[in-house]
Amino acid sequence: MMIGMQAFIWLALLVLLLVIEAISLGLTTIWFAGGALVAFILAILQLGLLPQIAAFCVVSVLLLVFTRPAATRWLNQDRTRTNAQSLIGERAVVTEKIDNLAATGQVQVHGQYWTARAAEESGVIEAEKNVIIEEISGVKLIVREV
Repeated sequence: MMIGMQAFIWLALLVLLLVIEAISLGLTTIWFAGGALVAFILAILQLGLLPQIAAFCVVSVLLLVFTRPAATRWLNQDRTRTNAQSLIGERAVVTEKIDNLAATGQVQVHGQYWTARAAEESGVIEAEKNVIIEEISGVKLIVREV
């Protein structure tokens, strides 16, 4: 009777972890659900509690370490960058001369004006030049002349 109870507990844990994963959709508990599945199978095969717990821990950790990075990359491949981060790699036009030493400069991108600095430390980029946005530092775009 105790073996049947162990299998029931692992099955309940498996279902609970899958429900949490379905609700959160954040790849948080799926790894442990895999461990619970293996422990459930071991309980059905009437192996002892210690091997069940060990298998749960080992399989969960292995799944977490070896499959999570690939799964996260696969799920995030179509994610669109939002807000300012979507500007990186875009072209802009210098509307006010960029001079890092004088702390001046402005660009226009997608109809918006942004304070800008040249990627080179002592960089100067004249007005009306085309630039590529390389990064964002605070509220300033870091640009390089095309």
